[in-house]
Amino acid sequence: TTVNVMDSDEGYNYEFDEEEEECSEDSAEEDPEDDTLEVELDDPVVAGGERDECGETGGSGLGPGQDEEDYRFEVLTAEQILQHMVECIREVNDVIQNPATITRILLSHFNWDKEKLMERYFDGNLDKLFSECHVINPSKKSRTRLMNTRSSAQDLPCQICYLNYPNTYFTGLECGHKFCMQCWGDYLTTKIIEEGMGQTISCPAHSCDILVDDNTVMRLITESKVKLKYQHLITNSFVECNRLLKWCPAPDCHHVVKVQYPDAKPVRCTCGRQFCFNCGENWHDPVKCKWLRKWIKKCDDDSETSNWIAANTRECPKCHVTIEKDGGCNHMVCRNQSCKAEFCWVCLGPWEPHGSAWYNCNRYNEDDAKAARDAQERSRAALQRYLFYCNRYMNHMQSLRFEHKLYAGVKAKMEEMQHHNMSWIEVQFLKKAVDVLCQCRSTLMFTYVFAFYLKKNNQSIIFENNQADLENATEVLSGYLERDISQDSLQDIKQKVQDKYRYCESRRRVLLQHVHEGYEKDLWEYIED
Repeated sequence: TTVNVMDSDEGYNYEFDEEEEECSEDSAEEDPEDDTLEVELDDPVVAGGERDECGETGGSGLGPGQDEEDYRFEVLTAEQILQHMVECIREVNDVIQNPATITRILLSHFNWDKEKLMERYFDGNLDKLFSECHVINPSKKSRTRLMNTRSSAQDLPCQICYLNYPNTYFTGLECGHKFCMQCWGDYLTTKIIEEGMGQTISCPAHSCDILVDDNTVMRLITESKVKLKYQHLITNSFVECNRLLKWCPAPDCHHVVKVQYPDAKPVRCTCGRQFCFNCGENWHDPVKCKWLRKWIKKCDDDSETSNWIAANTRECPKCHVTIEKDGGCNHMVCRNQSCKAEFCWVCLGPWEPHGSAWYNCNRYNEDDAKAARDAQERSRAALQRYLFYCNRYMNHMQSLRFEHKLYAGVKAKMEEMQHHNMSWIEVQFLKKAVDVLCQCRSTLMFTYVFAFYLKKNNQSIIFENNQADLENATEVLSGYLERDISQDSLQDIKQKVQDKYRYCESRRRVLLQHVHEGYEKDLWEYIED
């Protein structure tokens, strides 16, 4: 049976063909070998693989200028994520021989680090381990049941809703706390849907921290959407805790990329999204993850608005109320009705109506006046510098967003060229040129992030020269691709486009190699915010 954890609430439990049970007396005697669900899956997309009939590819994702190191990865579907989780549980259960649901909770506690769990499990203090994981030791379950399970011919009140029900309508965990089925279902539904809890749902009894196992959740919940949500939460927790797994950041993509070791390297999902495995952002060579995160935060917060305010406002020197200058006159009057101080915008000194403004600025506390002017100039300079890099970053980002339109236009040009007696193979150079153009724009976009935090030195000058060369060549290539095509200019355009995109590829490779060489030799110096 093929299990689709993202689209179905059937078959999620990794118990192997067993009937769902109500904490029954024989659960402690289950054969651990029978605790897993067999999942029939296709082979994952492996890095370096060829495009298949469905158009899905793997690949190393390495671009020009990067090491030829083989950073291999797999793209896993929802079913394969579940299989991977099941295999982890099976591997551990082959050694510790516990019910699969208990093993899943233990692994979750150790962030799915099998080695760490094994080390703790065999250190001789099992009671402490199970207590930390908030589960009952399976070896003590039978005795706990005998102490807490008693038959009664009379109806019993539920300790949540206080309605009377037959004893058969009650169920609970190994801690011995029992509640009616309806209250259990409502409790679990609230925790899953409203609070988004999955692997950390505890017993509803007061001060009881024993965790609810997966079998109990799936048995007591009746609504499919709640079961599906629970499956998503458990699967997401498995991926988030695993250093070798990362969700594809593309919208509505449910694939996971699995690597052999975590690193800041590019990986590509079958949906076509290429991203950095370390930070999850679009692949951002040549800038490192640390500086990209700082840049994104800088662009998202209101720090630049603060820069503008600092450059265009002053505090009243008497009452310190903030005043914005809205005209050319430097004679400012405080807007605070109880103050009404008159001062000079330039030097913040008192305004003397019968004197010269410049005379006052030069006469009044020259050190303070110079400090105020210097602070204003620094604020303006910082803002201008930020806008310089931000504008160029955003321009290339905007161009990349129009990539689909560019490909559509090139496709029309390719069809037009085929009407001029060129074969399908002969016009593929245009698609290659667009691919190179988009790669160059992406690289240039992130070079401005890199340059924003870069201190000036000899190496930074070389970098800026490489950047300018690539920028100019990219714009020329973009212009060639936007030209109208005629029979007379056909061969000329083809030769120019081919020469230019090869040159762009070469310059992009040179730029990236120089940056990576700087990383290896510690040549770069950075400006801290």
